[in-house]
Amino acid sequence: MAKIYFTADHEWLSVEGGIATVGITDYAQEQLGDLVFVELPETGKKLAKGDTAVVVESVKAASDVYAPVDGEITEANGTLSSDPSLVNSAATGAGWLWKMKLADESQLASLMDETAYKAHIA
Repeated sequence: MAKIYFTADHEWLSVEGGIATVGITDYAQEQLGDLVFVELPETGKKLAKGDTAVVVESVKAASDVYAPVDGEITEANGTLSSDPSLVNSAATGAGWLWKMKLADESQLASLMDETAYKAHIA
């Protein structure tokens, strides 16, 4: 079963078998408002923790989404190119942004679980 992690920058990761599916949290999409564009990363791109992976644009502003850990992009959610609002309607489901192969699973220890994340946004 996948384990879920959260970052202080409002990303979530679902990790299974060394692959992380990454997206923004419901809290983040509520703060952004209706998304109108998502700039997705290229497959094969290597990211270091803290690198900008994706840019999301809403009616309010453009925001960077950062790599929560080191890794390599294995897939981007191409559906978002034609339907960026999926991030608003299903932020932690069909609105995921990218998948990445983890370079160092020990980095997950620095992330929050759901309880800690809820306390962070309270």
